[in-house]
Amino acid sequence: MTQVLESDVAALRKSCTGVVVTRDDDGYHAGRSIWNGAIDRRPAVIARCSSGVDVAATIEFARTRGLEISVRGGGHSGAGYSVSDGGLMIHLGDMKQVRVDSAARRAVCGGGVTWGDVDAATQAHGLAVPGGIVSHTGIGGLTLGGGLGWLNAKAGLTADYLVAAELVTASGRIVRASAEKNPNLFWAIRGGGGNFGVVTSFEYRLHEVGPLVHIGYFFWGSDRAAEALRFCRDFVKGLPDDMGVGISGVNASPRPYVPEQHHYAPGVALIVVGFGSAEEHQRAVRPVRQEAAPLFELVSPLPYTNLQKLVDEGFPWGILNYDKALYIDEFTDDVIHVFAEHLAKKTSLMSMVAIQRLNGAYERVGEDETAFGGSRAAT
Repeated sequence: MTQVLESDVAALRKSCTGVVVTRDDDGYHAGRSIWNGAIDRRPAVIARCSSGVDVAATIEFARTRGLEISVRGGGHSGAGYSVSDGGLMIHLGDMKQVRVDSAARRAVCGGGVTWGDVDAATQAHGLAVPGGIVSHTGIGGLTLGGGLGWLNAKAGLTADYLVAAELVTASGRIVRASAEKNPNLFWAIRGGGGNFGVVTSFEYRLHEVGPLVHIGYFFWGSDRAAEALRFCRDFVKGLPDDMGVGISGVNASPRPYVPEQHHYAPGVALIVVGFGSAEEHQRAVRPVRQEAAPLFELVSPLPYTNLQKLVDEGFPWGILNYDKALYIDEFTDDVIHVFAEHLAKKTSLMSMVAIQRLNGAYERVGEDETAFGGSRAAT
């Protein structure tokens, strides 16, 4: 680890208009904090940049002193890439501007913006960027990695809606990436991850959504897990492409619509989101209500912004997080057997398995059109 002298930090403070803090300064511990509480790292310097020029100056500072660079947008990197021990954190949390052009259906967002910020600004115009499912997730990591959410089938990945970005390269150059300018770089940042530069501004095209959507939430106890999962598998195959779907092995929440005797019970949940009329959604979920006998249910309209916060309580800031993921071509009986067997054995209320349907608009983008690492086949 390279030692950072006070004189070095003073030089950075002169070249960066944002706040620069070290371990003895107020704001240091808040700045190094990230969503995954299992990650406890202490950078030597945190630079809260307010512009691309700040980022360029900070990168130059780190390069000349041999400091490892990490970039923190929303701080939701489960692996902790947002922070390193003894390095320099480029903190984008003060770059929170969101500008919406409703006529052009475009939104320009700073690198420190969260999905809650984007949704609040775009829903004022009945528009949205297909984004994540946890409102305090930063837009940066999700967009650069691809971006899965409730609108996958209807609209596609977040990266599919990126039309341009401003980023600072490792050499300190501030560049624009789009289909017209630096097209290879533009291809890479749509799903290829955060290794190509520090993105300080994202420009998205917008999709017409909301302000009201419709939700069907259905729950079965763990004693009927295998039966419920088989039903969900077959039911989902018949749903229209433009509906959002989530299946999970989870504990029931203590929300008002959950009967008290089922609070925290382990089981299987099915969520079906409709973006059209109430009648269309009612028709779509009718088989669940008539044939599958869920333990309890909620079928209701709700604001799109509330949909985007629906599972926030399951992903609280500071949770000790470990996760793994995989693709499966089919939700077979063998997969269901393993799922149901282990669901009954889980001991933590916070442990869960989430299944996302990948189809519709998601699969209509060619495998080579973006750098997204997963298959674009329906899975």
